[in-house]
Amino acid sequence: MGSLHERNPSLWVGTTEPGDYPPLAGDERADVVVVGAGITGLTTARLLVEAGASVVVIDAGPICAGATGYTTAKVTSLHGLTYTELANHFDEGRARLYGEANEAAIAEVARLVDADGIECEFQRRAHVVYTTDPAMGDSVAQESSLAASLGLPASASAATELPFDVVGAVRFENQAQFHPRAYCLGLARAITKAGGRIFTHTRARQIDGSERTVVTDRGSLRGSSIVVATHLPINQMGAYFARCEPKRSYAIAVRVGGDRPEDMYISVDSPTRSLRAASDHLIVGGEGHKVGEPHDTNEHYVNLENWAREHFDVKSVDYRWSAQDWSAVDGVPYIGRMAGNDDGVYVATAFKKWGMTLGTSAGMVLRDLITGRDNPWLEVFDATRIAPKQSLKGVISENVSVLKHFVGDRIGTGNRQTVDDLQPGEGAVVRVGTSAVAAFRDDDGTVHARSALCTHLGCLVNFNPAERSWDCPCHGSRFATDGAVIEGPAVEDLAPEEL
Repeated sequence: MGSLHERNPSLWVGTTEPGDYPPLAGDERADVVVVGAGITGLTTARLLVEAGASVVVIDAGPICAGATGYTTAKVTSLHGLTYTELANHFDEGRARLYGEANEAAIAEVARLVDADGIECEFQRRAHVVYTTDPAMGDSVAQESSLAASLGLPASASAATELPFDVVGAVRFENQAQFHPRAYCLGLARAITKAGGRIFTHTRARQIDGSERTVVTDRGSLRGSSIVVATHLPINQMGAYFARCEPKRSYAIAVRVGGDRPEDMYISVDSPTRSLRAASDHLIVGGEGHKVGEPHDTNEHYVNLENWAREHFDVKSVDYRWSAQDWSAVDGVPYIGRMAGNDDGVYVATAFKKWGMTLGTSAGMVLRDLITGRDNPWLEVFDATRIAPKQSLKGVISENVSVLKHFVGDRIGTGNRQTVDDLQPGEGAVVRVGTSAVAAFRDDDGTVHARSALCTHLGCLVNFNPAERSWDCPCHGSRFATDGAVIEGPAVEDLAPEEL
């Protein structure tokens, strides 16, 4: 079995071994059960086995087949204009802790690369946030000044390697980039070498916090502690799905003639543009939007390619892929003890597309919580926190949007298209009797019909033509055209339907 994203594999997935381990075969016990084998779960497991704990890791797919395998893989503490936002929403003290956690994560990645002998193209680079919009110049300058005052490696400059002028930029020195899947495969080898166990192609169905049990499709796992590192938690505890907004973004890997930037870049303009070199390629990313919006998602790849050709001598487009991540309403990840549960279940989610450092920080925080150590970063990441007043309207807005989809999408279903209208490669939600059916016609002309009701909470899915998937606009679950879960929080496949 391969990646859960067979249609558009990323550069990282396309240039590494599959990352398969045996599936679970029966019941197992360990000190800690980790659900999810991306950078968060594997870092947590790696640090826990180093601390002497027995650990079991499971994943529904192979190693690093989710968000970590579809990132642009910048290991950086410079996350757009985050420090200004944190100082405004909270205070400068929490902004400083956020920066310290991310800088420590960069150092921890470097340590593990060295300690475990991981060959993953780890390279120190500067990261630059820039704007070409005169209206944003002051905001970028403010971010630079604030970050420097917090002790971060920040400087302001409008001089870049980019083939166009910028109004302003903030630059963080001594950041890093790497090959994320090669890194995670190295972590997995280190975990098993230290006695940890990894089971892939093993889907968690239920998490019972009171019994410290994870029920999977292949057996049950029990531990003193459970770490839920599944991107968004698959269980309902803490209702994190109602406190986070899911978004998709896109990337292409191109070969270019002439010069290319060697540092890492991202704009604060709209649409966002992200750049970094990777081996023989230049990665161009951006084009973010909410999950499940009904539109031709292929346009995002076209837009990225057009932009790349406008600014660089593009010789070929070798890879294109998309990714998904969640953002908390207050902009800060939830890391720590899971809300609505006792001390035995832990969570890490809502990394706002900066999971290489934040996922590593999460592993460090969770290691400390589980082993009884103090960690100063809990003050900012506390997973049981209530959003500040100024963020509550974001919670309300997001859940009003969910309600609109839950009710409004049902009313409008099936009025415009029938199964007979579908061309090969097309999908649509159609009305068949009283049922909403997600119908897809494959390249051979065969129609695949599944229930259009997301198995998480019953919202109607929409077809994503670029990925040939069914995406839920409410909480971000995604399904393959055969109904199989690609992305949670859903854990059950879409049910078959008769036409």
